[in-house]
Amino acid sequence: MLKILLVSSTLAAALCAPLAAQTAAQTVATRQIGTATLQNVPAIPAEVSEAVQRYQNSRSADFEGWLPDGSMLITTRFAATQQVHHVAAPGAARRQITFGSEPIAGALVVPGTSRFLAIRDNGGDEWFQLYLRGLTGTATQLTEAGTRNLSPVFSSDGAMLVWSRATKGSAAYSLLSLDMAAGGAPKAIYQSDGSISPSDITADKARLIFVRGLSNREDQLFELDLKSGKATRIAPKAEMAVYQDVRYLPDGKRIIAISDRGSDTRQLVEIDLATGAQTVLTPGLTWDVETYDLSDDGRLLAYAINEDGFSRVVVQDRVTHRALPQPELPKGVLTGLKFSRDGGKLAIGLTSATSAGDVWSWDMAAGGLKRWTTSELGELDPANLAEPQLIRFKSFDGLSVPAFVYRPKGVAADVRTPVIIDIHGGPESQTRPIWNYGAQYFADTLKATVILPNVRGSDGYGKRYLNLDNAEKREDSVKDIGALIDWIGTQPGLDAQRVAVYGQSYGGYMSLAVMTHYSAKLVGGVERYGISDWTSFLQNTEAYRRDNRRAEYGDERDPKMQAVFAKISPMANIGKITKPMLVMQGANDPRVPQSESDQVVAKLRSGGNETWYVLFADEGHGFQKKHNNDLRREVETVFLRKLFEGAGK
Repeated sequence: MLKILLVSSTLAAALCAPLAAQTAAQTVATRQIGTATLQNVPAIPAEVSEAVQRYQNSRSADFEGWLPDGSMLITTRFAATQQVHHVAAPGAARRQITFGSEPIAGALVVPGTSRFLAIRDNGGDEWFQLYLRGLTGTATQLTEAGTRNLSPVFSSDGAMLVWSRATKGSAAYSLLSLDMAAGGAPKAIYQSDGSISPSDITADKARLIFVRGLSNREDQLFELDLKSGKATRIAPKAEMAVYQDVRYLPDGKRIIAISDRGSDTRQLVEIDLATGAQTVLTPGLTWDVETYDLSDDGRLLAYAINEDGFSRVVVQDRVTHRALPQPELPKGVLTGLKFSRDGGKLAIGLTSATSAGDVWSWDMAAGGLKRWTTSELGELDPANLAEPQLIRFKSFDGLSVPAFVYRPKGVAADVRTPVIIDIHGGPESQTRPIWNYGAQYFADTLKATVILPNVRGSDGYGKRYLNLDNAEKREDSVKDIGALIDWIGTQPGLDAQRVAVYGQSYGGYMSLAVMTHYSAKLVGGVERYGISDWTSFLQNTEAYRRDNRRAEYGDERDPKMQAVFAKISPMANIGKITKPMLVMQGANDPRVPQSESDQVVAKLRSGGNETWYVLFADEGHGFQKKHNNDLRREVETVFLRKLFEGAGK
């Protein structure tokens, strides 16, 4: 049973030291539910908890890897957290392999074996550790506590493992290698002052490709000689570009990657290691290539195109470019794409607006599609779920901005509903028509229309669109939401008097910023772990990511940018927020630290603004444990319902 404790504001300040000190002007009612500290949050009605469970009992299956016998590893949630499961054949039972209170962030099969690496952090702190284990037995931790370990890559024979490591308080990264047969301690093979990630190892284990990430707009490619330790930059004279999923081709003289070099969109390209010359494998595409995979012999190629948010899979012979039989998939968004080791099958993970997400396999010879998992939607009937509509609206400068609209099922077109504007994080992210149980829940339970815009700066619409909100242009994306609010006012089925803004991470910043600009047109806002002050955020975000964020948002050490930050930071404009706010935060968040939420809550309350605050002691950047995620949805429901009902009086 969850322990609930009600205390006075004075006692709460003593008991909840991590929370910002509260002003004497407001009484802050504080209580504890599990690991969550709730301030000013009323009791949750039983019918709200029941409604939340109907939607949050859904679960998905994500492909993680093929095993040598043709079976699969997937991740799914059967209790509170996502864990690794084994599926022996299409439609077979999911047998749980890993057990723990912390979710598994990913798994990687050791080539040619039934062993795999599991990636896991603690309490959402993102200091990820690598664990080696088999289908039975216990796991062996390969990494050192207090370090962040990511991007593991195996040699094709499974004998060598390389990964990237960062340490607390430092922007430096190391590449570590481990002999899988000999074991022992990992060996540092390269060090860098900035972010680097290994990408692939040659078949003879003599060379390694790694990517240095300067920002979300710029990467640099390097090849490391594993004997000498010398790193050589690939195509050093090429224009600034991003490079994703870089791999050696079978001859070891060329690499294949997804890149926007010389293009507004991301294409699949081959690059000659000696000359840096690039050949585009997907000419003429007007949308991004989002992912790809090669068969082990390099002959078969499968890739997916992100067309206005929806995925389209293409399968072809890489050498002759001849199209092969194409899988006919449900309309949705790809979550996995991987050839089996013999190239005979292609695993395809897919989610959609009415499906939580499952895994299929495509037979490359016979052309048949087989479903491996059938994930549950709990008590939900897919026929009663909202199907998102893709719309576009004009912004202040004429820019066309896309958005997905979830309108409550069964509500007549001329009936005005309340509106929730849900802004994604990133900022280089993209709202796509995936299984969004939050949007579905709000549409059903609150009878609200949920609008998810892809404002300027969003991914998926080309390099030019992606860069429209950089540095001093940051608030142009906020103006996009202002234009959306105006668009809402022209729609006969939307109630412009009942509009709330909602977002997490960068979307949390957007929620705060929109409230400072358009508070008079809104009933209130919800923000989870949002940036409240650009300078304090950049100074306090973890060191391993600080330079990357400065490249995107601007450098607070530059007097010109400091002047911009002083003008646009929500903390500098809090007095303009006149409507209630709900703030939520994970205490272990390394990206947007708790101090960002603490300071905005304190400032809002000092101005007399109604402010609810929820702090989870065992979460980081996002709430991964089911009971915590359930609670945050319950609180959001009570808060938004109060806003909408109050505006309707």
